[in-house]
Amino acid sequence: MKFIYAFIAVGFSLLAPAAAAETIRVAIGTQDTTINCAAGGLLIRELGLLQKYLPKDGKYKDAKYEIEWKNFTSGAPLTNEMVAGKLDFGAMADFPGSFNGVAFQEAGKQSLFISVLSGSIKGSGNGIVVPAASSVQSLEQLKGKTISVPFASTAHGMLLRAIQNLDWDPQKDVRIISQAPEIAGSALRSNRIDAHADFVPFADLFPNRGFARKIFDGSQTGAPTFHGALVDAGYAAKYPEIVVAYLRAAIEADQLLAAEPEKYSELIEKVTGIEAEVNYLFHGPLGLQTRDMSWKPEYRQAVATSIDTLKLLKRTSRDLDTASFIDDQYIRAAFEQAGLDYGKQLSNYAQLPLAGTDALTGRPIIEFKRLAQIWVRGEDKVRHYASPESALGALAKLEGEGKDIRAFYTQAADSGIKLLASQAWFVRNTRGELNAFLLKDQAEQYARQHGGITLDFVSAASQQRAASR
Repeated sequence: MKFIYAFIAVGFSLLAPAAAAETIRVAIGTQDTTINCAAGGLLIRELGLLQKYLPKDGKYKDAKYEIEWKNFTSGAPLTNEMVAGKLDFGAMADFPGSFNGVAFQEAGKQSLFISVLSGSIKGSGNGIVVPAASSVQSLEQLKGKTISVPFASTAHGMLLRAIQNLDWDPQKDVRIISQAPEIAGSALRSNRIDAHADFVPFADLFPNRGFARKIFDGSQTGAPTFHGALVDAGYAAKYPEIVVAYLRAAIEADQLLAAEPEKYSELIEKVTGIEAEVNYLFHGPLGLQTRDMSWKPEYRQAVATSIDTLKLLKRTSRDLDTASFIDDQYIRAAFEQAGLDYGKQLSNYAQLPLAGTDALTGRPIIEFKRLAQIWVRGEDKVRHYASPESALGALAKLEGEGKDIRAFYTQAADSGIKLLASQAWFVRNTRGELNAFLLKDQAEQYARQHGGITLDFVSAASQQRAASR
């Protein structure tokens, strides 16, 4: 197998025509505000990583590169420019990525899905929010209401699956309208819609900005979702080494995010305006999604499901052969060149691990089910705590010292996903321990089964503050 990958990584040059003295365009479409694409776009561009890996020997010895970047707010216009031959690479989610493959096919061309960038086999990242003042606490309460969503997006697929799981008729039991994230934000602020379903990071960004509450997370559907990278197949056939170089740059970007998530969350904020605390929610240890560049079976299935749903939505009538559309030879070659074990990563389903000590006791944290974290404004690193009650005690002290708290995170007791604690519900059990949940009814059910009282974040913080006096 190593011989095969080495041939892919090095021997491409034996198969392709010479590119001596050629000026080669490398045109990449990014989605900067879709922060799970960061390792395939924004960070590569901002840190100049692609230039490190573009081939400069053999048939590329005298080649000159023209690197072009173009940013988009969604996948559809990016796909239009790829099909028109204006872009060579693009980064987008499973649904728009599948539509990319269909659009190329309809134009008599072919695109390839070459790598995952970040995702969740549970489906977390997509979500549904309601206006902050809404009385709605769960999706079930939205029957007969209006829900907006960017049509043909991965969030649209999540919404349809969620409705199907409730045995609702999407044509009768709920009114679904198309709305882009930037329009939905204004509509939520002015209470002009009952709810909005969206993709990364908006279902968490809007609550963080205070004008919405998250009442459904995509993990509740159990349907995998991801963002990944695509390339024009014709371009890949002509310049396979450049495709591998692009993925080498993405691998380094991913490694940098893993090593210093706070630093690069700040960089993403500087470029996009999306707050670093939301970026850290995804990219930090035990984050809401897992950065993973391997083609796990669940992500392959997500593509197939996306194609089926696009047909259901009548956005296409075409079938797309996922076996040829998903092409992992380039990411395998990039892993090989980087000295990484692709097979090992393929079997690794763990979240980005946390190796840290409790900010109060200094002892290593070895159990993460009740992990809580505080990011103090002006501090380079997030503080870690072994439990929510420990972190809330520290929060009271920090606020007493006049510290500005940037974010408070906690892990959901049931799903294990990272939560913005200010949006969470807590159950204090008879031992005084706090367990966090995304939804009020999840917390109340846990309290009924295990004993304890249900609290919102303000009440939990108030109780802990009183106990600390």
